[in-house]
Amino acid sequence: MSNPAFPNEATATLMLRGPAGALETIVEAAEAPGREAVAIVCHPLPTDGGTMHNKVVTMAARALRESGIATVRFNFRGTGASEGSFDEGRGEADDLRAVAAWVREQRPDARLWLAGFSFGSYITLKCANELHPGMVISIAPPAAGRNWDFSAIAPPQCPWLVIQGEEDEIVDPQAVYAWLETLQLDQPMELVKMPETSHFFHRRLMDLRGAIKNGIKPYLPPAPEGAASE
Repeated sequence: MSNPAFPNEATATLMLRGPAGALETIVEAAEAPGREAVAIVCHPLPTDGGTMHNKVVTMAARALRESGIATVRFNFRGTGASEGSFDEGRGEADDLRAVAAWVREQRPDARLWLAGFSFGSYITLKCANELHPGMVISIAPPAAGRNWDFSAIAPPQCPWLVIQGEEDEIVDPQAVYAWLETLQLDQPMELVKMPETSHFFHRRLMDLRGAIKNGIKPYLPPAPEGAASE
């Protein structure tokens, strides 16, 4: 199986070559004047029903596209039409590496951004410092519970936006705040605490959209010459 080219249309569904078989992928073009960046957005835990169609994931991707960033969403192995089976975060990190390699091969002049929700944020943070992204967005990173070892994760060496609902019933907000306080940061990090907000951002998805757009604005690559600014 050979990988397809990066699509030119507004929305395209692709099958990319992954370490455990094909990876179901959706590529969507920027809605605002396009900037030289592509963001990969990773979904929550597959064994709890997480897919690239999760509402938090799609809203995060929408916020990025509205800011001029093309987005790539994909299903981890064993999810949707992606081949393979769940691998407790190990293989899923390899899946992200494969998708990132394809983006960089196809769009060598674009900055790579990484975004993830819950388990997806764990995978992006796990890979961030080897993939050297221009920006990382972590939504409800699962810093306590389950089997995800955040003690071994170093902060990304790039601007970093963390968004956490204060009434998250799955990820303990206090554990996230405590973990962040242990880190030695060399790059800007913004923590957005969203009051009255559950894990899946019920009735708060538009607030999430705004938090992402506001948080990334200082770090957006330049708009195309002659494009109107917001």
